[in-house]
Amino acid sequence: MRLERLNYNKIKIFLTLDDLTDRGLTKEDLWKDSLKVHQLFREMMNEASEELGFEAHGPIAVEVYSLQAQGMVVIVTNNEENYEVDEDFSDDYIEMQVKLDESMDIVYEFASFEDLIQLSHHLHSLGITGGAVHSYQNLYYLEMEKIQSIPVDDMVAILAEYGNPTHLTIYRLHEYGKVIFSDQAIEKIKSYFKL
Repeated sequence: MRLERLNYNKIKIFLTLDDLTDRGLTKEDLWKDSLKVHQLFREMMNEASEELGFEAHGPIAVEVYSLQAQGMVVIVTNNEENYEVDEDFSDDYIEMQVKLDESMDIVYEFASFEDLIQLSHHLHSLGITGGAVHSYQNLYYLEMEKIQSIPVDDMVAILAEYGNPTHLTIYRLHEYGKVIFSDQAIEKIKSYFKL
């Protein structure tokens, strides 16, 4: 689990699939209102309090984004301004407004462009030619849409050989990243860089 403070009243939590598995949860479980999900949320809030000094009291907004085969991004916004709770209940009372969204895109980060070259040759041999490549904060990001010709788990296994899943969303990459290849990235990288 990785935590990041976005501003004074908003944090982002990235949960990998391993984080969920370690807690006996699947991505599908997060869409349900169960005791395990409540325990996970309480654990996330405790860790956010310890690591970031983020205290969630009163009404909060929770946005959950499922990243295809990578995990979940949870955005928590504390809306306690002008909200008063009886002090007897302030420690235990949280009112949540939950918004759920799922992304079908797969995004992986790579430490070097050489890793992308190696991956592109591997994927091209499987008939995969699409994708987009972005550069952001000295890392490279490959954005792939779900491909019908190969199961998602197989695709993720191949990507994991060369890179790592990222907690960055497509929106952040599009807003702040530099586009290197906007489409057909695998095809272009393979044709420009021979092994």
